[in-house]
Amino acid sequence: MREEMRTFGYLCPKCGKPVMAARSIFALEASNAEVACSCGETALRAIFDGERYQIYVPCGICGETHMAVCEPERVLRGATALGCAKTKQFCCFIGPEGTVEKNLRELSILAEKEKRQEDEGREAFLDNVIMYEVLSELKDIAARPGGVTCTCGSSRYGMEIRRSSVDLVCRDCGAKLRIPAATDRDLDDLCCHLKLVIPGK
Repeated sequence: MREEMRTFGYLCPKCGKPVMAARSIFALEASNAEVACSCGETALRAIFDGERYQIYVPCGICGETHMAVCEPERVLRGATALGCAKTKQFCCFIGPEGTVEKNLRELSILAEKEKRQEDEGREAFLDNVIMYEVLSELKDIAARPGGVTCTCGSSRYGMEIRRSSVDLVCRDCGAKLRIPAATDRDLDDLCCHLKLVIPGK
């Protein structure tokens, strides 16, 4: 019987390369794990105290190291993503190899755009074309009857436009729905929706 494996992936803040490695569930339950970049400068560490995992992630977006505390189910089952505390973008992925690889590829594109903008001077949006397309699509969705609603029962909402996302904010209960707006995949995902529902408070 083949051992069940879990793949860890992050973007190295030192050399910018995607880092991926698989560890068996048996090994993860028995001891700590480390996934190091080939440049030798950074390593993701997963420390198990018998109840929870403490995961230290070198962040390829802000350059710092973030610590997340995860229940074993999040690390050993399904797929999970850990976010950068500063930018709220996902910076680490854990799960099946194909899922991790796909998300890591998206993260590399995002980080490359960020870097290019820093070199050229920051623009208002991470990707102007994608942002305008997303806003146009949101306008089309909102024009449909019941296009944007909140589970609290309200259909009154406002928009907060950020560098790489748009927040739909319910005017009655204050709940938010974040729409990512930085990559082609974000636009494709939005185009699949005929209606949007804000998860009310």
